[in-house]
Amino acid sequence: MWARLEQGNRRWAAGTSRRPRQDPERRRQVAASQSPQAVVLSCIDSRVPPEVVFDTGIGDLLVVRTAAHTLDSLVTAAVQYGPQDLRAPLVVVLGHQRCGAVTAAARALRRRETLPGELPHLVAALEPAYTSSDGQVEPMVRAHILRTVARLRADPLLYGTATVLGAYYSLDTGLVSRVT
Repeated sequence: MWARLEQGNRRWAAGTSRRPRQDPERRRQVAASQSPQAVVLSCIDSRVPPEVVFDTGIGDLLVVRTAAHTLDSLVTAAVQYGPQDLRAPLVVVLGHQRCGAVTAAARALRRRETLPGELPHLVAALEPAYTSSDGQVEPMVRAHILRTVARLRADPLLYGTATVLGAYYSLDTGLVSRVT
């Protein structure tokens, strides 16, 4: 399945998207049930819509989006739902270039500022990546991808049920690359 996502991404980046299975016939096919081939845990960033970035159709992906693809119990449950109930064999943790949530967290940590509302939860979730990357945003994004992948790989409901991998989206090129 990863190869299919890579191919779709290459089409997207090259400007030759096919927009497959995005018609009324496909809508009718999946109306009664779904069987996505992958779960994508992605950032909420409006510039990174996974279905578009991977040039997929309706019902192909189960997409879970949070600021900087952070995990909590509800997000983890949503990710688990794909492999457990829908038998999706792949989970992709998709981070991206110039992530605003990571940038805001890095700035707050560097300045020792407390952000308003519930944002301190986001900062706390990103602090380990901040620490391991000397506060630099792009290495911090990649470190957080790897940390999220490790947490999901260790999840008892995902272990042995789905392949979990990390990926990074370049806003400049449109290309997705594996993060290892």
